[in-house]
Amino acid sequence: MPLDKLQQPDFQEIMQEHIFNTIEFLFDINQEFGVACEIEFVEFEPPLPEDIQKTLPVVTLFMLANYSFESASLDEEYLRFEAGFGNENFGSFVQIPLLAIKQIYVGEYPILINITSPHEDEEREEVDSMSALLNNPENAKLLKKKR
Repeated sequence: MPLDKLQQPDFQEIMQEHIFNTIEFLFDINQEFGVACEIEFVEFEPPLPEDIQKTLPVVTLFMLANYSFESASLDEEYLRFEAGFGNENFGSFVQIPLLAIKQIYVGEYPILINITSPHEDEEREEVDSMSALLNNPENAKLLKKKR
């Protein structure tokens, strides 16, 4: 797949910086926006009740408007804000890794698309550490003996 070549730390760093700069710009001009993100990487504090959590799709759209927008903060790794969920408006602080953000919307217009994910880098690190381990002939011999 052609996009596989883009799933590397250098490109992830570019995308993370681009996401950060885009959100920072939207904050600077006081523009409300939406983020579609991979829910598996999103943290909620306090955790959402199970009945609410299970209703969230794999890619969930959060609209940062009104109080959610006012409560939002940004750093080089995370977007954070407070939001209400479910019929009872259960309040929770939401923390989203920037690379888990797949799209940013202003109104109905997507203004940013991200094809990377936080887990790509973690998987690559695991493969790289295994490669490093196997590059040492003594380690490779020990692993072969255990099989």
